[in-house]
Amino acid sequence: MTTRLARMSERGKLVTIGVIGAILAIIVVVVLVSGGGDDDAAQTATPVTKDEKLPKPEPGSVVGQGETASVRMETTEGDFTITLDTGNWPITANNFAYLTEEGFFDGLGFHRIVPEFVIQGGDPTGSGTGGPGYSVVETPPRDTKYPIGTVAMAKTAAEAPGTSGSQFFIVTGAQGSTLTPDYAIAGEVSEGLDIVTAIGELGSADQTPTKQVVITKATLEQG
Repeated sequence: MTTRLARMSERGKLVTIGVIGAILAIIVVVVLVSGGGDDDAAQTATPVTKDEKLPKPEPGSVVGQGETASVRMETTEGDFTITLDTGNWPITANNFAYLTEEGFFDGLGFHRIVPEFVIQGGDPTGSGTGGPGYSVVETPPRDTKYPIGTVAMAKTAAEAPGTSGSQFFIVTGAQGSTLTPDYAIAGEVSEGLDIVTAIGELGSADQTPTKQVVITKATLEQG
């Protein structure tokens, strides 16, 4: 089945999940993360919403092409590190670094979890429709692949290939190989992939997280 990660409805971003077999298409609506019930972590770490809009960063304003840089993400389920691909994706990597330096990701939740496919976060509204108030574009090569651990940027079907705001997804399963080359890559998980995998198991049938998972702090590390 043809797979696309984002399609636009009146309420927000839609995602089509690739499934091999007789099912031709599954259209998924991104929904707001609900409360955590009796779970202690969910009680103490509720995703925040932000209405701030940031100015668009200049290319290379935070990390230059080829510079060594990573983002350490502390979450309520454990920590993981994203090594930014500044060599192949300098615009996208710089944008991710910029958002990190601005504290944009701090307090945001993973609003969408698709078991054995992706976890998605970076939405300041928690609804699947939010962003930083700007976008950048870095067109993916036709041979772009999305193996497990890839950190790429979500977009709507109406946006050009390689468009990035602040919403990102991390590939957690083999279905990532069915994604079309439409999504700019920020980097890959270089440490804590087991944490990301565990977060990926917290999805439900409608892809609403069964437990709130919050990015408590994202830190840029350079050099």
